[in-house]
Amino acid sequence: MNFINELRRRGMLHDMMPGLEELLQEKKCVGYVGFDPTASSMTIGNFTQFQILKLFQLAGHTPIVLMGGATGRIGDPSGKDKERELKSFDELDTNLAFQKLQAAKFLDFEMGDNKAVFVNNHDFYKEMNVLDFLRDVGKTITVSYMMSKDSVQRRLETGLSFTEFSYQLLQGYDFQCLYEKYGCLVQMGGSDQWGNITAGTEFIRRNLGGKAYALTTPLLTKSDGTKFGKSEQGNIWLDPKMTSPYKFYQFWINMDDADLPKFLRFFSLKSVDDIEKLEAEYAGNPRELKRMLAEELTVRVHSQADFESVMKVSDILFGKADATTLKSMSIEQLDTIAEEIPRAEIPFADVEAGLNICEFLSDKAKILASRGEVRRAIQNNAISINKVKITDANVVINPRDLLHGKYLMVENGKKNKHLLVVHWFMG
Repeated sequence: MNFINELRRRGMLHDMMPGLEELLQEKKCVGYVGFDPTASSMTIGNFTQFQILKLFQLAGHTPIVLMGGATGRIGDPSGKDKERELKSFDELDTNLAFQKLQAAKFLDFEMGDNKAVFVNNHDFYKEMNVLDFLRDVGKTITVSYMMSKDSVQRRLETGLSFTEFSYQLLQGYDFQCLYEKYGCLVQMGGSDQWGNITAGTEFIRRNLGGKAYALTTPLLTKSDGTKFGKSEQGNIWLDPKMTSPYKFYQFWINMDDADLPKFLRFFSLKSVDDIEKLEAEYAGNPRELKRMLAEELTVRVHSQADFESVMKVSDILFGKADATTLKSMSIEQLDTIAEEIPRAEIPFADVEAGLNICEFLSDKAKILASRGEVRRAIQNNAISINKVKITDANVVINPRDLLHGKYLMVENGKKNKHLLVVHWFMG
């Protein structure tokens, strides 16, 4: 694979320094992307840069994942209109450890002579005192050079602390350290990082007399101009506890058709030739292409088991799943369903001794307005409990009906689904 040509074909190349393409064709190189642990989980926006590192590795080069144990303590002003709120060191260290586990899924850290490497940039600074930093790092580039960067210029009116102003010094010195220790010649990142990245190439040129290179990718936006990586509910996280595999899958299924060509090229590991063939084959069926991408990414970010769980949940919500399927679901799968359909919370006392279904659905669960309405719905064959049709208005709901001792699914017709959550103690 020709790395630069691959990026061009995928629309993933924004800018690069002259000579980089020729260098990457001549020899195997080491390149890196930095990630600051400012949140407990990475987002799908971070995944864009892992795609770059993955393609870099597939092209035969060695990727470094630089975890920002030091830079995370400072805060990058790039793309921010106000000062970041600094996090505690303990929180940053916890975030870093968790993000490292997430990152380990996306690259090959075990096999081959170009296996990926983790580096924590806190190692570069933990033995350095402030005088050493000012003398060895701060002396490298001028204030006027630092002031010229877009990330600084945009913040001059709203306010920029010396702490965030110094961020580019740390990022520049990071590159120098990686150049010296690993022979790293390339730093990659989003287009908003160009200033910070080129500061690093200046460090290497001025302090070491070396030549290093910068490459950036375009900032990914949706067709409506909004920021990629968010849904109506907020960020799409890579942590299944923060964004469930089901919601992650649905994010891709629900993408705008206009975004599909771009997202396929940015996020699928299928070759561009294969993507173009699929686009021709499914020209009138974009949903099938979305389904393919959603499956690929759910498996890669989460797991095959999580994808199969997503399909099971989807079958309950939209398909023709039966009572056996529902009863086989895990508590976690039912928790996911509870987030997707109307739910009502009732105390265990309401079902402990058994309760007539008409009273239960009207007086307790309040799914229908009256007992008479429940009876009419049963006569019309509209009511199901846990995917079993109810044909007798004298049926009694009791604890044996609860799924995992907690849930009861009620359907009134094909579209009106409710999940009742039974609590043992309700104050």
